[in-house]
Amino acid sequence: MTEKTLLQRYVHILTVVACYWFVSITLVFVNKSLLSGAEKLDAPLFVTCYQCIVTVAACYAIRTASRIFPDRISFPSLQLDIQVIKQVMPLSIVFVGMITFNNLCLKHVDISFYYIGRSLTTVFNVLMTYFILGQKTSLSAIACCGVIVGGFYLGVDQEDAAGSFSLSGTIYGILASLFVSLFSIYTKKVLPSVDGNIWALTFYNNVNACVLFLPLMVIFGEIPTVFNFQYLTSINFWFMMTIGGIFGFGIGYVTGLQIKVTSPLTHNISGTAKAAAQTVLATQWFMETKSFLWWLSNMVVLGGSLAYARVRQLEMKNN
Repeated sequence: MTEKTLLQRYVHILTVVACYWFVSITLVFVNKSLLSGAEKLDAPLFVTCYQCIVTVAACYAIRTASRIFPDRISFPSLQLDIQVIKQVMPLSIVFVGMITFNNLCLKHVDISFYYIGRSLTTVFNVLMTYFILGQKTSLSAIACCGVIVGGFYLGVDQEDAAGSFSLSGTIYGILASLFVSLFSIYTKKVLPSVDGNIWALTFYNNVNACVLFLPLMVIFGEIPTVFNFQYLTSINFWFMMTIGGIFGFGIGYVTGLQIKVTSPLTHNISGTAKAAAQTVLATQWFMETKSFLWWLSNMVVLGGSLAYARVRQLEMKNN
């Protein structure tokens, strides 16, 4: 009976991770099309805010469906609680930073380099775990982080040698890595505020994000850009925007779910491995040719990340 329960648990975790990979990779390609495609809109904050609005609308739609089919669909009440809004707000600020810098990085770099640009997540996870949670990391784990940093440097060097290096895109990628690590840590801390319910956390997080994005769009002058956009009445543009919003809703849920069924560390490792697969897919899709050292940088980062995961696994087992 215990073996069967353990098997079911592993199958459940594997299913959640697979869903995270599918939704995340699809969202990256859709957002790249919106930010750098034929009908690109030079307003990344607006694009991201719209995805948050779609997520809130999706929550209300599923809540309505749960009332019609209570035996098949379960969804929490969506009555806004001021106290919960305040408790979730720190996570929402991190969430806004994470998805904004993600999209800004994606706007300025190719999807194939997006993996290297975002590869420092594990390194920041170690740093933030120490500074926020006060947990120390072993020398072996720190050495693995050193390997990741070395792979990141090699990747940046090779991207520069190929003539496709973007300093702003790389900086945005580093900041995105920082906020991804913060998001993993704060999700665990904030979940009790919504009784551990991922749907409720997704709803409150995106409601807060919609409010936070409004002043940012004004400050960065995106409102005139949106109103003057030549494809503003294009059905295809709004279709892609809505698809991005739906997958944005999906990634918010599966990210929280993956953290809940595994851990912040496992979530970050899963994201790194997913990005490696995404890199291979992108080079094939866009028919890009990369040098041996460029591929080596990806393998070094992946190897360092996997070694780090193994070191942490052994440390947790021993403790």
